[in-house]
Amino acid sequence: MLVITTPSIEGKKIIRYYGIVSGEAILGANIFKDFFAGIRDIVGGRSAAYEKELRQAKDIAITEMTETAEALGANAVIAVDLDYETIGGGGGNMLMVSASGTAVTYE
Repeated sequence: MLVITTPSIEGKKIIRYYGIVSGEAILGANIFKDFFAGIRDIVGGRSAAYEKELRQAKDIAITEMTETAEALGANAVIAVDLDYETIGGGGGNMLMVSASGTAVTYE
C-alpha cells in the first residue's frame, strides 16, 4: 500500500477514487504521568520514551487508515495528513493522533 502526502502519484495514473479514509489512536493520561515520572529520560531537551509513544500512536493511526483503504479495494492513500490533538479536560487529558487521506487505485 502506497501512502503519500502529495495529491497525485508522479508518473502514475489514478483510475479510481474511493473517498476519504482515516485512522485514529489515543494516548491516555497515563502517558503524561509516565512522561513526567520518566523526566530523567530527557536528553538534549527530548524524551525518548515520549517520542516512542507518539511514533507508535502515529503508526497505529496510519495502519487503521490503510486497512480501511485496502478493504475498499484501494492500492494507495494520497494527500495524507497527520493531526495531533489533545482531548478531555482537567486531569483527564489525552492525546489523539489521526491520519486521513484519499483512498485510490492507480496503475
